[in-house]
Amino acid sequence: MKTPVLTPVVPVRLDARGRAVAHMAASILLDYPSPDVLARFDEVRTAVGALPGPVRERFDRFLDAAAVHPDLPAHYVATFDLKRKCALYLTYFGAGDTRRRGMSLVAFVEAYRAAGWVVEDGELPDYLPVVLEFSARGDATIAGALLATHRQGLEVLRSAVAGVGSPYADLIEAVCLTLPPVDAETERRYLELISVGPPTEMVGLSGMGPLEPFAPGGAENVEVRR
Repeated sequence: MKTPVLTPVVPVRLDARGRAVAHMAASILLDYPSPDVLARFDEVRTAVGALPGPVRERFDRFLDAAAVHPDLPAHYVATFDLKRKCALYLTYFGAGDTRRRGMSLVAFVEAYRAAGWVVEDGELPDYLPVVLEFSARGDATIAGALLATHRQGLEVLRSAVAGVGSPYADLIEAVCLTLPPVDAETERRYLELISVGPPTEMVGLSGMGPLEPFAPGGAENVEVRR
């Protein structure tokens, strides 16, 4: 299926508290819907109730769809684990399966370290729910810089998830609504990525081991810990 090209959203004005709530909510909802995560959905719905309409409505639409979905965990895997353009790993869109990705991951680790933040649970540091939790609970300024650097990847992700008809598209869009406007260069870059996809140079990656997506246990091969 060809990925649709979506028009960049118009940002919604949020104060620091509202942005933190939105990013923490998205971090929870974009994680794999295990029983523990699903048990927090009602808590998230309550938390986002005071957010501006456009942001709150997207969270509510996702939560309404999730409540009646016949198998949300299977849908999550089919969407994010089996489709390259729907990967939740931000460095993948710009670096793909190339040697540059390792350096991009190091940049995330160094940014977290500068803020005294450590990544747990064996997850790669560019995993979107991790970055959003860092924004909500760690250093919002550094997190904002990480998200801005990989904004074109977020736009590719938003278009790709919408293209497969997933309710998770509303969550990606809610995040984009909380970020600064897309500039001309970022728009040019994400349109290019939608057209040709991420780079696919595998040479030189063996030293780091397999990297997500499409690499079970890949996070174990990157030295990241809290």
